Amino acid sequence: MKTIDLITKKEQEFISLSKKIWFHPELRFQEHYSSKVQQDFLEENGFTITNNLADIPTAFKASFGNGSPIIGILGEFDALSNLSQKESISYKEPHPDMENGHGCGHNLLGVGGIVSAITLKNYLEENRISGTIIYYGCPAEEGGSGKTFMQRAGVFNELDLALTWHPSSINGIMSKPSLANIQASFKFRGTSSHAAISPHLGRSALDAVELMNVGANYLREHVTSNARIHYAYLNTGGTSPNIVQSEAEILYLVRAPQMKECKEIFERVKRIATGATYMTDTTVELNFQKACSNFLPNRALEKLLHQSLEKVGAPIPSEEETKFATEIWNSLTEEQKDNAHITNQSFGFEGNEDEFNEKPICDFISPYSGGGNDIMFGSTDVGDVSWTVPTAQLTTACFANGTPFHSWQMVSQSNSTFAFKGMISAGAVMADTAIKIFQDPELLKPIQEEFKNHISKYPYQNPIPKEVKPYF
Repeated sequence: MKTIDLITKKEQEFISLSKKIWFHPELRFQEHYSSKVQQDFLEENGFTITNNLADIPTAFKASFGNGSPIIGILGEFDALSNLSQKESISYKEPHPDMENGHGCGHNLLGVGGIVSAITLKNYLEENRISGTIIYYGCPAEEGGSGKTFMQRAGVFNELDLALTWHPSSINGIMSKPSLANIQASFKFRGTSSHAAISPHLGRSALDAVELMNVGANYLREHVTSNARIHYAYLNTGGTSPNIVQSEAEILYLVRAPQMKECKEIFERVKRIATGATYMTDTTVELNFQKACSNFLPNRALEKLLHQSLEKVGAPIPSEEETKFATEIWNSLTEEQKDNAHITNQSFGFEGNEDEFNEKPICDFISPYSGGGNDIMFGSTDVGDVSWTVPTAQLTTACFANGTPFHSWQMVSQSNSTFAFKGMISAGAVMADTAIKIFQDPELLKPIQEEFKNHISKYPYQNPIPKEVKPYF
């Protein structure tokens, strides 16, 4: 029986599950509903559930089978804040019942993994062969690095390899290493005072935050060009300008190609914060929130994954879906349209961009050449899994060409018929790859040799200190 045939009879159940998660957009580590509906669905389909992994209430695994190979499928289900949007429309209109939204397609991502896991469970049952499939429900990819906390607890050590995917505007292999990152907040404390009568008695925490930002902005010129330094105000100390602000807080996110570089830049940011306290006679408290490592590609596993992608084929849009994609494309600014290729390339597109000229939606598969030295300038906690076991990622087209990530356009499309086609295709591709390995475990040898060769040269260390707890 073909892999895709094992999926067909449950297709509407998978779509219904994805819709449930879309209509309950939950933020990092708060995905109680999304985690529960996935666990219930998997348990109903014959999986054994283990929850509260790594002492994270929304993290779980669902297991089936016995013996080796042991293959893991990584799933996500968290949403993004302040991205409320109605579904399947081509104009911005917040949803009246939701403050947040699935602006990165994680309602699709997790369920696509479940498509794969259940397909593989059926395959193992029907063929009565040795092997174990484990689906991991991984919370807080957005700003929480849930998988990095899970890796620190040894959750993925049992695996022979891991597979995952991410929805995008293309069909291909996510072959580029990502950026490592560190996120921490800096809370400054000073002394309040009347800003007119006794300003000399005040010590402004807000001044300290602003001076820190000035220092960090000067730092940008003196770090590697592939590094990134972002910040956001968490607390400006109130809304009364006639009070010297006694408290203020800023959140920093530092990225770099390697964790070693990231840590070095972060230490410089910390020193800038200390300098700001000297200039303002204030104090600062550091709250290390999370970190994640750069993604380590495994070319041998990616080749198998790409073969399966070519076998399953690209999701094909209907006339109505193509019309909707055109409307989404037309909702973009000219600058967004001109830069669509950047996002496509970062997700692994290696073809001719001219192929997209007359296509508002991708209906073909990108060729795969095995990487190169280019970087995907985002970050993912899949990185820490990839330093633990051989890991590969694919992407399937679920959105119109040029759709910006973390946008209302992506929220709208994440609950659309074409997005569900991409989700089902991704599940089929991962299942087909795993079936090859269940049929011939010898395929593991070059995959694991490549992995061991790399980590023997570059030993891995989890980037989150032991004392740091998930930021619930």
